[in-house]
Amino acid sequence: MLTSAAPSATLESKHQALRSALRARLPQGLIVAYSGGVDSAFLLWAAEQERRASGGRLLAVTAVSASLARAEREDAARFAAFVGAEHRWEETAEFANPAYLRNDLDRCYHCKTELFRLSHDLAARLGYAAIAYGYNASDRGDFRPGHRAAKENAIIAPLDEAGLTKDEIRQLMRAAGLPLADKPASPCLSSRLMTGVAVTPAKLRDVEDLEEMLRGAGLRVFRVRLHEHGGARWLRVEADPAEMPAVLAVRDALQEAARARGYAWVTLDLAGYRTGGGTSRPKTP
Repeated sequence: MLTSAAPSATLESKHQALRSALRARLPQGLIVAYSGGVDSAFLLWAAEQERRASGGRLLAVTAVSASLARAEREDAARFAAFVGAEHRWEETAEFANPAYLRNDLDRCYHCKTELFRLSHDLAARLGYAAIAYGYNASDRGDFRPGHRAAKENAIIAPLDEAGLTKDEIRQLMRAAGLPLADKPASPCLSSRLMTGVAVTPAKLRDVEDLEEMLRGAGLRVFRVRLHEHGGARWLRVEADPAEMPAVLAVRDALQEAARARGYAWVTLDLAGYRTGGGTSRPKTP
């Protein structure tokens, strides 16, 4: 149910298209691959609203591995409880896959392939006919190896089918009074390692620890990126320019924490936060 400022007629039409797509899937059982980010959170809420209105079966599944930050796990748990949807945590095994650990441009493909394999196994055991995830219209044309894995595994994308963009999803969440409507983008911890830096749980813990320090200093839009080159290891902080003074306020603590973990230095990237950390990635044809 939408509670605050009403969306436009066009946006409401897209919302109704989403409801129709979910209504068609729920009777046979629908699993939502749910990370706790904005897109999958909205998809889960919309599906649970439709389940309550029209019936059917719905299950949210969240993958658990070393790449899931503690804060993200807490957000996912709180929102699923808020929505009232049935929710399961499932351990994934991408860290047993050398192709994932290499951290090349297909890392997300290997991660999503594991998630969807596990989801299909779960669907077969529990009798769910379809699996959905949060890909949406704003993701079209981006470099999305995970979407290739979704297509290979017959995963549906109801948000994209309805033509909903990320901005529209946030608008609908605000109209419904949902938490997480203004949550910054939150990819997995492995995305903080620059392409080609091998993924290990220890490196992800290091990044997470420093990001927790920045979050505690009041930052909202930021990343800690991990670099390795020629035997040197260092960390690079990206932040919204307006929040850079907050980074400098804790620079001594950041540097001390980094050196205690074996990093030579911490830098502040004056270009600020940007998706992908400034790395060059191809566009999907």
